[in-house]
Amino acid sequence: MKNEGGAMNQGRSLGDIVAEIRDELKELFETRLEILKSELRQTLKGLAVAVPLVLAALALILTAFLFFSVAVVALVAAAFSGNPYAWFLGFAIVGLLWVICAAAAVFFAYNEFRSKAGFPKRTVEVLKADRDWLGSEARSTFGRTAQL
Repeated sequence: MKNEGGAMNQGRSLGDIVAEIRDELKELFETRLEILKSELRQTLKGLAVAVPLVLAALALILTAFLFFSVAVVALVAAAFSGNPYAWFLGFAIVGLLWVICAAAAVFFAYNEFRSKAGFPKRTVEVLKADRDWLGSEARSTFGRTAQL
């Protein structure tokens, strides 16, 4: 059956077309959500192995750091060997040195986080491509629908 514009009418109502578009959009977004979940699961699997190793490494590094700090304090205290406050000065100077190093690390970490924050890149790229595809499909579909 042809309408006045000469286009084929397949006997579908506007409500049927809208319901079909809605169902397709729902399926599209469910698929994209599954992609995001899959990407996050892969990341978490990698973290499940890495986290215990990182914790063990941190415990060992902390122990080494404490011994190293005490050794540096002893060297600084030896430099003030005649002073009754030699150990106090040693701890104060080494503590101040670590505070300065920590402040520099926080500054650089803050700048790095600020410059690299965002969503998972692959998922965002897929969603942008879907948006472009959906726009072109809508233009072509509604262009034909307007002729019906």
